[in-house]
Amino acid sequence: MSFKYTPNTLKKLEELFEEAHYIIRYEKGHFNSGYCILEERKVVVVNKFFNVEGRINALMEIMQNITVKEEELSTETLKWYKQMKADPDMNAGNTVQTKMDI
Repeated sequence: MSFKYTPNTLKKLEELFEEAHYIIRYEKGHFNSGYCILEERKVVVVNKFFNVEGRINALMEIMQNITVKEEELSTETLKWYKQMKADPDMNAGNTVQTKMDI
């Protein structure tokens, strides 16, 4: 699935995380990869100084590392999520940032 790096795409990703019961926070911090995942609390912290493209890349990479219960997603969000998962570029891990080891 190819998509454009637009505020609308970012909004769709944020809605997907919300439906998966994850909270996204944009904060400043010393993240080696630009983000941090607090699994137990289902909180994702992304560097607030990222532009739209950086935020989308970080959220796409995080999406690969979390478990999303598909039955909790709305029909439209589920369709978009399945398209993302079927994308070979996403599954190959071809993103700008790297995962931070904590």
